[in-house]
Amino acid sequence: MTASDDRSGAGRGGLNRPRDDTAPLLSLRGVTVRLPKGADRGFALQDVDLDLAGGEILCVVGESGSGKSLTATAILGLLPAPRVRLERGAICFEGEDLAAVSPARMRAIRGARIGMIFQEPMTALNPLMRIGRQIEEVLEEHAREMRREDRQARVQALLQEVGIPDPPQAARAWPHELSGGQRQRAMIAMALALEPRLLIADEPTTALDVTTQARILALIKDIQRRRGTGVLFITHDFGVVAEIADRVAVMQTGRIVETGPAGQVLNAPQHPYTRALVAAVPPLRPPARGPATFGPPVLAVQGLEKTYRSGGMFGRRRIVHAVRGVDFTLRQGETLGIVGESGSGKSTVARMLVHLLPADSGRIALEGTEIRGMARGAFRPLTRRIQMVFQDPFASLNPRRRAGDLIAQGPAIHGLPVAEARARAAEMLALVGLDPASAGRFPHEFSGGQRQRIGLARALAMQPAVLVADEPVSALDVSVQAQVLRLLADLKQRFSLSLVFITHDLRVAAQVCDRILVMHRGEVVEAGETGPLFAAPQHPYTQSLLASVPGRGWVPPAGEG
Repeated sequence: MTASDDRSGAGRGGLNRPRDDTAPLLSLRGVTVRLPKGADRGFALQDVDLDLAGGEILCVVGESGSGKSLTATAILGLLPAPRVRLERGAICFEGEDLAAVSPARMRAIRGARIGMIFQEPMTALNPLMRIGRQIEEVLEEHAREMRREDRQARVQALLQEVGIPDPPQAARAWPHELSGGQRQRAMIAMALALEPRLLIADEPTTALDVTTQARILALIKDIQRRRGTGVLFITHDFGVVAEIADRVAVMQTGRIVETGPAGQVLNAPQHPYTRALVAAVPPLRPPARGPATFGPPVLAVQGLEKTYRSGGMFGRRRIVHAVRGVDFTLRQGETLGIVGESGSGKSTVARMLVHLLPADSGRIALEGTEIRGMARGAFRPLTRRIQMVFQDPFASLNPRRRAGDLIAQGPAIHGLPVAEARARAAEMLALVGLDPASAGRFPHEFSGGQRQRIGLARALAMQPAVLVADEPVSALDVSVQAQVLRLLADLKQRFSLSLVFITHDLRVAAQVCDRILVMHRGEVVEAGETGPLFAAPQHPYTQSLLASVPGRGWVPPAGEG
């Protein structure tokens, strides 16, 4: 046992147990989790076998519903019993079967010996408790012999270790006052507070920008190397797998279908499901495109500006230039990508284009008609010519209305008879690959990918000339993402659609965009055709974005689509 191991276990109720360093740190054998009666299938996990060594990063990949997160939940003893329960199997951690320990013993292990980083820190963090207090609470629970001053010093050291600027200020901040990347770092600090032997990370970088994602991945790799921590990393991003994994386990419908070293699974996958997943990953290299054959301009933007002002009578007034001097022209049949980090102004531009946000100055011409500053009533007839697909379809679809009604609503408002609007809704559902009979179902009865298709059908029912897509595939599995992107390409060709495609996923941008605008702090810092821009970026910010793409040196092998 090393000195650091002795330090991490001191005074924690005997949690530092003797261990066999030749045995796996974590070993799952025959783990089977039963679902409630009436579920689509009887078992959520079935005969799962996994081994994780100390100092190793094991990536668990698979589509939504494959059982990745449930495996982590089972390890931590957090299954929502009695409806979902562990039916059989052993979960051995440092030689101790966690499936057989008492609730009190499991509470002692969680946080102290096993740390967990959750996918969405904003929901995992208590919004009513300051960041420093939440980290200190872990120390209070598991290191009760520590004095208050020592706990607070430890909190500061943790925040500094995970790279949060100004740790004293961050410790006093509320969760909503930190950026997404900083909240994720705070979650990592909390998980590492007691130097656990095992770190479980559940999709910790899914919604982050590539630069923030790169910093988080580098941090996890550094912690793993320095502390010999075993990391169980759950993800659906194969770029992340290529960047950090030592070994990979592939899950499908609750079973492990393939395991092996990362290089083998990524470059020579054996199982048909793994081959299909890998083949669905978009390469970072843009495809060869022939000469542009686009039509006339349908959207022209000049000098677009948006400024936010906060503060007031008793505080210092703060001015944020969200968008400054943005210019571009979109031609018929063209896809224009807008990329950049969170806060770069991408979504602000999108919302100004569709009149969800007023622009302070500039010009927006839709098919030759100036729409900036137009009164809502005057703009309403033009809404059918420019539509938006939102990032989160669940939040943008009214949960109390059926899918068919949501799609038919727009055409009906614009004067189409109700019967014809419903017929068009059925037509649009078929067009996006959904059964027209599903028109009577509510949004929660669809999967994430199906909800995104409904959002597309709703926008297309208006027969727009311009479609503004704001991160439409960022939260989808690679296979579903590939389906939606193929669908967009087909619809674009069929209807001569023009797309404004907003994304932080540069792999996706490389495949679908004809031209790219790179935004940084509200300004366009580089623009050009996708191929030349990706091959030879000129601006340092563009260069840093491309250099930060996880697994950028890995090219997915061709295979089953």
